[in-house]
Amino acid sequence: MKDENTPSPAFSDWMDSELEESLDDLFEMEFAEPLLTEELRRLYNSAHPERLDKRIYYRNLLRLQGELIKLHHWVQDTGAKVLIICEGRDAAGKGGVIKRIAQRLDPRVCRVVALPKPTEREQSQWYFQRYVPHLPAGGEIVLFDRSWYNRAGVERVMGFADDAQVEQFFRDVPEFERMLVRSGIIVVKYWFSITDEEQQLRFLMRVHDPLKQWKLSPIDLESRIRWEDYTRAKEEMFDRTNIPEAPWYIVEGNDKKRERLNCIEHLLSLIPYRDTERESIELPERQFDPHYERQTLPDELYVPKVY
Repeated sequence: MKDENTPSPAFSDWMDSELEESLDDLFEMEFAEPLLTEELRRLYNSAHPERLDKRIYYRNLLRLQGELIKLHHWVQDTGAKVLIICEGRDAAGKGGVIKRIAQRLDPRVCRVVALPKPTEREQSQWYFQRYVPHLPAGGEIVLFDRSWYNRAGVERVMGFADDAQVEQFFRDVPEFERMLVRSGIIVVKYWFSITDEEQQLRFLMRVHDPLKQWKLSPIDLESRIRWEDYTRAKEEMFDRTNIPEAPWYIVEGNDKKRERLNCIEHLLSLIPYRDTERESIELPERQFDPHYERQTLPDELYVPKVY
């Protein structure tokens, strides 16, 4: 749980130093519209007149990522198992939130699972079977970038699952998630929400941005046509799967920066982590062999210095 006390001067100094050190990387990660036309830029800016100041955003992002590292150590030390399910509209920003959560964590502790469409063999299995191998073991945090809730959303709306399969899913999923919780897994479910108008704008930006066109699949384009069908499916999903053991939390995503900060802040508030003892690290002295002579390697082994 985050400390509400005023940051110490030492922490503030660290924050300023870290900001200066990380700013280039942060800017590169945030640089989302490199090839948009001036018209699209103006359209986007006019639709977001009260965007969060970058300095406020970066300082809070670094603070929250520092807390995520504490959570990461606590999970490691206690053997906790954390499962974070991320669902939502296409272009709602869940991928951006997932990146900021995992950005500074050890990938051996925190991993992202984004499964492709099921194979023919997987289609013949128990529905949840393909997801089970990816559940967290002790000392792991797993983020599902879409999950078994595909059945309640895209599979249902696009006709990949029939009515009987969808009904079976709704009967099974509450008990399945209760089993996960009883086994000791902390289950957190987020739905990332944007308005109809915001999705339209983000899809237009992807259409005109060569670096992002890969994000638009035929299914994504079809989702624009079937906005209301997805809304009805989402409403029934909430009604039938919002259980006390694993409730849904809706993250408003029209403002990407606020969406990221709000979601991480909320996630940290849900998990009873604490600071854990860390061994101090001392850099050992390098050993030198007076009889060793370093070899000269051939030039063709080196990457050309283009820059």
